[in-house]
Amino acid sequence: MKLVNPDTIVQPASQYSQGVLVGPVRKRLIISGQVGLRPDGTLEKTTRAQMERTWTNLFAVLEAAHFKKKHLVKMTIYVTEPGQTALFREIRDRMMEGHLCAATYVQVAGLATPEFRFEIEAEAVKE
Repeated sequence: MKLVNPDTIVQPASQYSQGVLVGPVRKRLIISGQVGLRPDGTLEKTTRAQMERTWTNLFAVLEAAHFKKKHLVKMTIYVTEPGQTALFREIRDRMMEGHLCAATYVQVAGLATPEFRFEIEAEAVKE
């Protein structure tokens, strides 16, 4: 098992890793919930910007573990604001570039910090 915490995104705020790489024959990457934090730890201001930064952070963990978008097999999406499904789909479709994987979209009352509006956790697998 290898922990994956790329230098290009904010480091974990407590006792977790941004990703966990499992092997040896099939590699499974479990990605902790990513939010709209910039590498310096500041939060994107708008819902759109938080969503876009979250995808960027998710892809940074994939890249640091030598995975690609095509290896994503499951994601869980959490939103705190009602009515954001269309915006999410627009951004997801652009960011995923046609790749499909299992997904769950959940509206919640809140995330770890009240200012967080969007979070994605994911799993990726490759041979």
